Amino acid sequence: MLKFETWKVTLILGLCALGLLFAAPNLLDRSTAEGLPGWVPSSQVNLGLDLQGGSHLLLEVEVGVVIKERLDGLLDTVRTQLRKSKTRYTGLRLVRGGVTVTIKDANLAQAAYDEIRILDTGYESNLSDAGVITMVMTEKTQRDRSVAAVDQSIEIVRRRIDETGVKEPTIVRQGDDRILVQVPGLDDPERLKRLLGKTAKLSFHLLDDKASMADALAGRIPPGTRLMPSQDEVDSMGNPRMYLVKKRIMVGGDTLIDSSPAFDQRTSEPVVNFRFDTIGAKRFGKVTMNNVNKPFAIVLDGKVLSAPVIREPILGGAGQISGNFSVAEANDLSLLLRAGALPAPLTILEERSVGPGLGADSITAGKFASLLGLVGVIVFMALYYGRFGLYADVALILNMVIITALLSMLQATLTLPGIAGIVLTIGMAVDANVLVFERIREELKAGRKVMSAVDAGYKRAFVTIVDANVTTLIAAVLLFAFGSGPVQGFAVTLAIGIISSMFTAIWVTRLLVASWLRRARPTSLEF
Repeated sequence: MLKFETWKVTLILGLCALGLLFAAPNLLDRSTAEGLPGWVPSSQVNLGLDLQGGSHLLLEVEVGVVIKERLDGLLDTVRTQLRKSKTRYTGLRLVRGGVTVTIKDANLAQAAYDEIRILDTGYESNLSDAGVITMVMTEKTQRDRSVAAVDQSIEIVRRRIDETGVKEPTIVRQGDDRILVQVPGLDDPERLKRLLGKTAKLSFHLLDDKASMADALAGRIPPGTRLMPSQDEVDSMGNPRMYLVKKRIMVGGDTLIDSSPAFDQRTSEPVVNFRFDTIGAKRFGKVTMNNVNKPFAIVLDGKVLSAPVIREPILGGAGQISGNFSVAEANDLSLLLRAGALPAPLTILEERSVGPGLGADSITAGKFASLLGLVGVIVFMALYYGRFGLYADVALILNMVIITALLSMLQATLTLPGIAGIVLTIGMAVDANVLVFERIREELKAGRKVMSAVDAGYKRAFVTIVDANVTTLIAAVLLFAFGSGPVQGFAVTLAIGIISSMFTAIWVTRLLVASWLRRARPTSLEF
């Protein structure tokens, strides 16, 4: 156990040097570290929300909107199918959790029922003797839709936050329909709320230019159309200008593959350029080809951004959105379109901002606790085990350096519980050395020579050291797998500390002890 081949010595010293190299950037301020050459390690430990401040939001996904959209889609599908088959009907409307329609000719009711019930398998259908067809969404379909909506919302929220360049956000599900968002170091929480508060559902519609706007404003809206307000335009009374928009989506925003802010070459106003995928480009080209000289509404979250007249077919699969945007609004809109639309609106249930002052106090307290624990352990080991204790202290300091280096390399987020894990690691790091030193004492008392006693001490304590650390490591892995937030932060630093301490205790300390023994050749040891 005391013999080290050259490659082992090289490996140990190399790993220690790498630890020092990757931990060093944490001694610099962030701007200086980011300015280092690309070939030099520059990553620093990321601080969590409780250390550097930031925003904490609890969001609720309005899953009822998803169910309502599904029912609206079924309603339009039933209407289209009945008109296609030229079946006369009345009373087509939404009911609680479903759709109902009455077939006027009772003799055609069964045929109409057979056509309608195969439109969507997620409904329970029924035909009454009076020719009333009812389709109600099943509980399983509602549950599946709700779960999918929350899962998709989490992914879209993550994309939007990642687009802002924020590092290490925490985005997790809470309960059935809630999402917890924590963004450390965010300096503009209002922008975050604006980004997450928009559904960003983009669609392109034709306007109903034949219907009377006066009748529509009086409540007589033609079937298949709806009134939508303008995003920016107002009438003479200062109210939003209204558009009569056909419900049918000609091209959906889900076919967008890219968007970017730009400036209009003619007016120099901020605009958003967009580009469709192959399917979207074909649809867009077909619509613009068949509707030249007709207005084409660009709708975002139920409001008309603009309704330009189609002057000529647009066949390139690219276009431009204008709407009296500011530069910041154009940037945010392009970000939202790139990230994708939320399946349902998000409601902010809870909002908290953690100031950087609290984080600074927490970091100072954590540093003081860690330093106090480190000094206490160093003094104890030096006084109780003498020279061997000093070797253990060197390994302990290297252990702290390697933990910092690994946190920087992995870009793990350090939180207050994580600092607690590091403080705990300081105490645990010397356990292995204590086991070895006590075993050496026992071997010396049994009459062994110095070299033999030290060699036996390391051999016999090795299995115990591995067992103790592996069991603790398993606990840390389970905490990370089944915990969340602060618990995971504690588990990460604990696991890294265990791995690092095993390396420094088993290899670094033993290398120092073996080097001294081979050089000094002592005939006795004083503990």
